[in-house]
Amino acid sequence: MEQILNILSDIFPMVFILTLAILIGTEVISKVPTVLHTPLMSGANAISGVTIIGGILIVRRAAADEYLMLIIGTLAIIFAMLNVIGGFKVTDRMLAMFKKKK
Repeated sequence: MEQILNILSDIFPMVFILTLAILIGTEVISKVPTVLHTPLMSGANAISGVTIIGGILIVRRAAADEYLMLIIGTLAIIFAMLNVIGGFKVTDRMLAMFKKKK
């Protein structure tokens, strides 16, 4: 029981910061005008790129028997790649609206 309390006391600051980031991010995004959502999504691709690099580093440094780290790293890579691909698709569609039709 003592070990669980030690682990919880170690991760509490990180959970608190994550919760604050989620709440502040939701509040900020809800105030963005509709016209700016697509450019904002393009900027989020850079953040997903950092997530991809972090996932790769986690997978590289995890030992073969650390299944949790391997799973978390792999999921981070997969979800960040999906976000990047979706962001580029949406940006491409937005830019296509401004092309002159022949």
